[in-house]
Amino acid sequence: MGTSKKMGLWFGLICAVPFLMVLGNSMLFPIFPKLQAEIGVSELQTSMIVTAFSVPAGMLIPLAGYLSDHFGRKPVMVPGVAIFGIGALIAGLAITFLGKGAFPGILAGRVVQGIGAAGMSQLAMALTADIYQGKARARALGMIEAGNGLGKVVSPISGAVVGLFLWWLPFYIFFALSVPLTALLWLIVKEPDVERSREPIKAYMGKVKGVFDRKGRSLGTVLLSGGVGLFILFGTLFYLSEVLEKTYKVPPITVGFILALPVGAMALTSYLVGLYLQNRQRQAKTGVWLGLLVVTAVMVTNGFSADRWILFGAISVMGVGGGFVLPSLNLLITSSTEPEERGMITSLYGGVRFIGVALGPPIFGLLMRFGHRPLFWTAAGLVLAASLLALWLVEPGQMLQNRSTSGRGRRERDPVFPLGRKAKVR
Repeated sequence: MGTSKKMGLWFGLICAVPFLMVLGNSMLFPIFPKLQAEIGVSELQTSMIVTAFSVPAGMLIPLAGYLSDHFGRKPVMVPGVAIFGIGALIAGLAITFLGKGAFPGILAGRVVQGIGAAGMSQLAMALTADIYQGKARARALGMIEAGNGLGKVVSPISGAVVGLFLWWLPFYIFFALSVPLTALLWLIVKEPDVERSREPIKAYMGKVKGVFDRKGRSLGTVLLSGGVGLFILFGTLFYLSEVLEKTYKVPPITVGFILALPVGAMALTSYLVGLYLQNRQRQAKTGVWLGLLVVTAVMVTNGFSADRWILFGAISVMGVGGGFVLPSLNLLITSSTEPEERGMITSLYGGVRFIGVALGPPIFGLLMRFGHRPLFWTAAGLVLAASLLALWLVEPGQMLQNRSTSGRGRRERDPVFPLGRKAKVR
């Protein structure tokens, strides 16, 4: 196999990791009403199916980052994909054999899935940043986020279609997809030969602390922006999954297509923004605050009107805002540090994103009791605050300054993204 094709296959497999992880949440939203009816659980209990996945992932992501900085991305990421699949199998078997008593088993399986997910998406991002640098990194990270978004597009539609026949089947699909991906990642993907931390944990954490000492205001704001963005996205998706079928009497298959509107817009925008940032990396700050401002406008609009068509149009625009925010954040985070600390910093970012995913559905579920205006206007205030903080505090020159982005270090021609790749592969 030629070098270019080989590298293309590696990158495709890396992109499949966040794609699969996104399926783990988004594919379930269209089946939630059916799940509630079949096993007899409330809306709040249903939201816990998302939270049970996201909380352990968010808590364990920093550990996964630490381990990947010491032992490599692949030795942590590949077992993570396998554990993710095992957790899905546990949830599926609970439904098959326990019937209406399956809820505790579903939660247990989701916790296991979350443990596996801690070593998936963010390490795929860190591995991408290890391989690519400079202009090529911006494009590659845009494609990673686009793959993430593609998963969010495919999952609600496929979840709705599958839910028409076998509402529990998504759990088995997660397992079936994880098995070949685990094998292919282990056998085919090679890691770049970059520096790994060999220091005791105290010295290692001291270096991570040093990153925050130097870039704390910018880095903290970027982490906050990621958490807020995912909080709003998954909270809105949960809101839509509840009101479309119950309030507007929209058929389940149509619900899947409607849920795909914002994430489809986000996937396309993420890819285009990644291309744009190749030659304008310092514009990443603008992508963050401007995208958050767009989401703010959407939340305000939804607060003023309960009309379903305005709601559908507004959430599509929300996806465009998210498409500006996420690839810009990815570039700032992965470029803020050296490879030997990148796993930890990237994983902290992933942990904050998971916390946003975990909190979105239950908090939106609670706010729904007060009506759509308090719900959306509260969300608007939160996103507006994050946008203003990003505008005020993020310093792109500071975040993008390290060996990998300053041009020092080994480089060779990149057969996939010819603008540059770092180091050799093992």
